[in-house]
Amino acid sequence: MLNGQLEKSEELLVQVIDISKQMFGPDHDYTLTTMNDLASTYCDQGRWKESEELQVQVMNSTKQALGLEHPDTLASISNLASTYQEQGRWKEAKELQVQVISSSERLLGLENPHTLTNISNLAWTYQGQGRHKEAEELLVHVMNTRKQVLGPEHPDTLSSMDNLAHAIKSLGQDGAAFRLMAKCARLRDLKLGPDNPHTAASNFTLNKWHRVHATQLSQSLQARAGK
Repeated sequence: MLNGQLEKSEELLVQVIDISKQMFGPDHDYTLTTMNDLASTYCDQGRWKESEELQVQVMNSTKQALGLEHPDTLASISNLASTYQEQGRWKEAKELQVQVISSSERLLGLENPHTLTNISNLAWTYQGQGRHKEAEELLVHVMNTRKQVLGPEHPDTLSSMDNLAHAIKSLGQDGAAFRLMAKCARLRDLKLGPDNPHTAASNFTLNKWHRVHATQLSQSLQARAGK
């Protein structure tokens, strides 16, 4: 069902791009936005090479039309970095993300939502590279900044808390990770409701961690008893 919807979406977007190119030109905002939508559809289908080719076109056209540090250019660079992330191409993703963060901090400010999102994305690239401590440091910064700017119970702050719990878990600090995820799940339940997908995701992760921990503890006890 989903594949059929994606194929229909692809067909429609290809048609719209062709019409937009004829009417407005290949570098018009609407053409580039639609090309980016098509790239996202390719990503959803796992067609990374085709997605990357489109995103590179969008990025280069946006650079030429708007300049290297225009917000739309930075967004296109960030989208390409995300495609590299999905493929496990961590080095290429990191290079683009560092570039975006540097420009975003200078142009938008250290506390801007886009800046913080880009820092969070870089943290996940570090996670993919096994640089868990550096990822944790970035995510602590993002969470603390969002607490100060948005408040401790804002949905974006809670997303940061969820991300940080995963990073801490990767460092082997299970107790701290469990406590942080439990706090996140509780606050999401209060603020977003028990049926919210983000609430459900936090609860699912927490329950999964507890099941794994219980299994490991049981196996350890059995091994000791067998000695």
